[in-house]
Amino acid sequence: MNQMTSQVNNSESQSEVQGVAAGSSFYAAMRILPRAQRDAMFQIYSFCRQVDDIADSDGPRDVRLADMQQWRADIDALYAGNPPARVRDYAGPIKQFGMRKEDFIAVIDGMEMDIPADIRAPDDATLDLYCDRVASAVGRLSVKVFGMPDEDGILLAHHLGRALQITNILRDIDEDAGIGRLYLPRELLYHAGITSSDPDVVRASPALPKVCAPLVKRAQAHFEKSDEIMARNKRRVVRAPRIMSKYYHAILELLVARGFALPRDPVRLGKASKIAILLRYAII
Repeated sequence: MNQMTSQVNNSESQSEVQGVAAGSSFYAAMRILPRAQRDAMFQIYSFCRQVDDIADSDGPRDVRLADMQQWRADIDALYAGNPPARVRDYAGPIKQFGMRKEDFIAVIDGMEMDIPADIRAPDDATLDLYCDRVASAVGRLSVKVFGMPDEDGILLAHHLGRALQITNILRDIDEDAGIGRLYLPRELLYHAGITSSDPDVVRASPALPKVCAPLVKRAQAHFEKSDEIMARNKRRVVRAPRIMSKYYHAILELLVARGFALPRDPVRLGKASKIAILLRYAII
């Protein structure tokens, strides 16, 4: 599941989307932006939510695949100048900020990876492709809105997208297992002595901490690279991604402190911690 998304449906207005998102780390990070940027980010958010809802629904797989294909057709039509109603509001932000069609399509491709069959213990290359599509592609759309230089924007999207998505995967092991999914890479499972790809078997394995430790290091390395990139850019340009980074890095630290052995209580960043991050990084 993409880190930006929460419940919203196709008919909701932007104000309703913002109302649904309120309280999320995404909303807290984006509400500090100027109006045009904030509105564009909520269009990206709405798009991601809608395709994510298709991937996560319990409808027939062939129907969901057809729904994803319709989204591709709608994005194609949007960029051809004939947008269907549900993507018509995207046209203004796309023109203003120069968001690329291929990044929207990559998000669809990533969400679709869960549809033909639930992802279970992908190889490392497939996991990285998944992270690129569902997270870094969203980042590539977002950095256009933030106004980052192209080279650093693409680099930030690469590293921060992967940092956030790996953190999501580590946080949601039990939740994902509940819907039959397992995003931990098979190479790390085998290295820890786990040969099963059954999500319930893996989540209960006493060797699970050995699987998670290298992923924690991988996420931390991506956070460090992200910090380096943001440090060399204007503070006002990277305020929103910096807040997202700090929120998720704090979640990763909470996961490490809790550990990955059973029993595992859910990890959430408290309101006070969120406010402290906002106060520190929202003001230029």
